[in-house]
Amino acid sequence: MKLPGNRLSGALLLACALSLFTAAVASLPAQAADVKTLRYGLEAQYPPFESKGPNGELQGFDIDVGNAVCKVAKLKCSWVETSFDGLIPALQGRKFDAINSAMNATDKRREAIDFTNIIYRVPTVLIARKDSGLLPTPETLKGKRVGVLQASIQETFAKAHWEPAGVMVVPYQDQNQVYADLRSGRLDATLVLAPAGLTGFLSRHEGKDFSFVGQPVRDDKILGSGIAFGIRKGDDALREQLNAAIAAVQADGTVKALARKYFGNIDVSAK
Repeated sequence: MKLPGNRLSGALLLACALSLFTAAVASLPAQAADVKTLRYGLEAQYPPFESKGPNGELQGFDIDVGNAVCKVAKLKCSWVETSFDGLIPALQGRKFDAINSAMNATDKRREAIDFTNIIYRVPTVLIARKDSGLLPTPETLKGKRVGVLQASIQETFAKAHWEPAGVMVVPYQDQNQVYADLRSGRLDATLVLAPAGLTGFLSRHEGKDFSFVGQPVRDDKILGSGIAFGIRKGDDALREQLNAAIAAVQADGTVKALARKYFGNIDVSAK
């Protein structure tokens, strides 16, 4: 039995409408999943901030803080690994949504990306052999080789303050390789965030002949105002959402408790 022309057209229109509706509904879960998932970018070789345990799972202070922020913000965390010097380009390339990798918010970095409110602050210190007589000054380091993490604020500081005075600043993609070369004598010192140097080297057997030397270095313009999540410029909605969650985990003592767990008595308050 054939349908009249107008009834046939109506049936076709109804079928098309139902098809479009079904496709739209089917796409909703995927879109919702995207909205509810926060992808963090990190370089996972910088204990105690971020590293991998024996089972291959991510661990560390930044991992725990990131998970706590996601819980408060009702987001699902996922993690994308890349080298530290590749974090900002990868963020700009939308490989992930936020940098969570012990990155200090500096004036230079703010030219390329935005940051959330400061989550915590830690001092930058020099590590050398206990009997070396070295201090974090251009006078004592002249002619010496100082290892730094590539693209870090420590590299920027050392090149600005020490390299012009004859200090050889040697960048590495992996801080663990810095410690290996320091131990073997290929380096004389390394400039690091204090908790990273303590947990990643000084507290281990291979670091027994080394120590922090002198006082923490200071230059707020280069070293920044503290550590925060890096986000793409203009991503204001995400920044507000993360800022609210950061304020909550600071206020309820979560950040302070995690700092005691990973850093001991090092003060990390976001002053």
